[in-house]
Amino acid sequence: MINYCLLALLFLLSVARADPLLVAHRGGTGDAPENTLPAIRAAIANGAEMMWLTVQLSRDGVPVLYRPADLSALTPQSGPVAGRTADELATINAGWRFHDASAHAPADYPYREHAATIPTLREALRLLPATMTVVLDMKALPAVPQARAVARLLDEEGAWGRVLIYSTAADYQAAFAPYPAARVFEARDATRNRLLAMALRGECLPPPAPGSWVAFEYERDVAVVETFTLGQATSALKARLWTPQAVACLRRQGGAKLLAIAVNDAGAYRDSACLGLDAVLVDSPRTMRALRTQGTPACVPAH
Repeated sequence: MINYCLLALLFLLSVARADPLLVAHRGGTGDAPENTLPAIRAAIANGAEMMWLTVQLSRDGVPVLYRPADLSALTPQSGPVAGRTADELATINAGWRFHDASAHAPADYPYREHAATIPTLREALRLLPATMTVVLDMKALPAVPQARAVARLLDEEGAWGRVLIYSTAADYQAAFAPYPAARVFEARDATRNRLLAMALRGECLPPPAPGSWVAFEYERDVAVVETFTLGQATSALKARLWTPQAVACLRRQGGAKLLAIAVNDAGAYRDSACLGLDAVLVDSPRTMRALRTQGTPACVPAH
């Protein structure tokens, strides 16, 4: 039987420490209005090395960048993205509710005077450096029409080689299966199951194919339900499922590419670097770049 604690220790001692890539979450939602061109420009200026963008379809079938289910979440308008054409969305201010947390005034909404409108995916791809990897987070259902529209756009832009596809909805795994050039993250259910198997049973499930991308939160609210004859009880906790054992398991057959979601403070960044993760999804590239320049404490191998 393989001792995964020993394997994890040997892995951490042998791995060359390198800073994980900074992935700008929704273009850097902490620094500028999410999924907008100003956010993308700011993230690039603040040293982001990968870009994470959220995709939905407009009423006329154009892939656009917007995350919430309703326009009222971020804009002065209301209704679903799918209820407006791309041209109509291009006039709606997605920066309306953005509060600049770095400002001294308690209610500074700089984009109310200088609008940051809802862009198309095509605009974003043309703005981004051709060498930068872009993660497209698919939010809308049904999956097939959106996958078809995104695939057509990636064909036209010659962009398959720099794009990764992610979604919490398993439907997108099947929707992109007909496209040989599509690079799709491992299904979230599979990632969660393998991390829980290691955390709760010490079991290393067969890893994904070498080079596959795997993503999960650095820290996640988890509820454990125990069922009795006369009822049940629940224990809730904030779990860290990225462990040295989990990383060693995933690396053991050539290695998957590992991305931790919601890494937004010095401790989370240090732990991610010490684990040898490939990338971290951050809300504020500006803040994380500052942490990088300060350096991070030395790693202490887990026992």
